[in-house]
Amino acid sequence: MASFAQERIFLDEQIRFSNKHIFYNNFVALRVTEGILSINRVLQALQLVLRKHDILRTSLVFNNDDSTLQQYVTGNHKTFTFLDQQTFESDNELQNIIYRTVINPDLFDLSSGRVFSSQILQQQKTTHVTAHTEFLEKYDALVLYFHHAAVDGTSIAILLNDFYNAYSNNMTVSLDEQSVQYIDYAVHERIMDMTSSRRFWYSQLERFNLKRALKLPVDRHRLPAVQPSSLASVAQISFDKELSMTFLNYASLHQITPFQLGLTAFYVFLFKLTHGETDLCIASINANRYRSELENMIGMFVSTLPYCVQLNSHWSFDEVVKYV
Repeated sequence: MASFAQERIFLDEQIRFSNKHIFYNNFVALRVTEGILSINRVLQALQLVLRKHDILRTSLVFNNDDSTLQQYVTGNHKTFTFLDQQTFESDNELQNIIYRTVINPDLFDLSSGRVFSSQILQQQKTTHVTAHTEFLEKYDALVLYFHHAAVDGTSIAILLNDFYNAYSNNMTVSLDEQSVQYIDYAVHERIMDMTSSRRFWYSQLERFNLKRALKLPVDRHRLPAVQPSSLASVAQISFDKELSMTFLNYASLHQITPFQLGLTAFYVFLFKLTHGETDLCIASINANRYRSELENMIGMFVSTLPYCVQLNSHWSFDEVVKYV
C-alpha cells in the first residue's frame, strides 16, 4: 500500500485540482558554471540514481475493489532518457521553457511510475557555432523534474548528492539490493500501532474549533469556488544583518529555536491582524524522518502538523514566547 503522505498527495490532486492546474510538479535547475559535462555520463548517472531509489520509478494505482492506493515498483530506470533537448538565448527564455515544462499535465503519470524526468537545455551559441551534442558547456542547464508524491524537500539534497557521486565516480556508486526502500517504510507505517498517537492529537485538538476560519482583513470578499484554482503567491521578507542578529540573540537568550520564535511572532501578528483573536491554529510542515534509516532515503515523508494556542490578551511578548 501507499504511505499516508502519498495517499494525501494523490487524493488531493485528484479531488481538489483539475488538469488545468498543476500543483505538485516541482523542479531543480542546475547551471554549468565552468568546465564541461558529458551528456551521456549525466544520463547514466541519473539512471543509476533511479535504479538505487525505487520511489523514483514507483507507480500509484487506486484499487477500486478495496478502495486502497497501491504502489508498485517499475523498471523505468532501464528506459529512462531525457526530454526533448532544447536551446535558449536568454535567462528569460530559459525560465519560460522550464515553466512550460513543469506545468505540462502530461509531464508525469503516477499510474505508470513516471514521477521523475530530466531535460537538457543548452544556451544558443553564435550564429556560426552550434550547441555541442555530446557535452554540457558553460551556462547550459540540466533540469530535474519530479512529482511531490515521490520527492519531498529533504529528498532533493539526497538526490543531488547521489547524482554527483554517480557522475564523479563514473558509475561506481554502491548499490545495496537489500537496502531499505521507501515502499518498506510505507508498509511499516501501515502496521504501526497509532492508538497512542490518536489519543494525543485528540487531547491536543478537541478544544479547538478547526472549522472556524480567521476573519482576516481582505480587500475583497472571496466568492465560494466549486473548484479551487490552486493559484497562490509567495511573500518573502528579508531581514538585514542587524535585525537577524537581534532575532537570533533573543532566541539564544530565551533558549528557544528560531522556529519557535518565528512561530511566536506569527501568532502575535495574527492576534493584531484579527483584532484580538486568541484561539489560533497554524499548520506547518514536519520532515517526519523520525528514524536514522530514513535520513538518506528519497521519498515523500513530510507531514503537516497543527500548532494551536489559546493566548491571553494581557500577556507580554516574553510571556507568549514562554507559553509557545
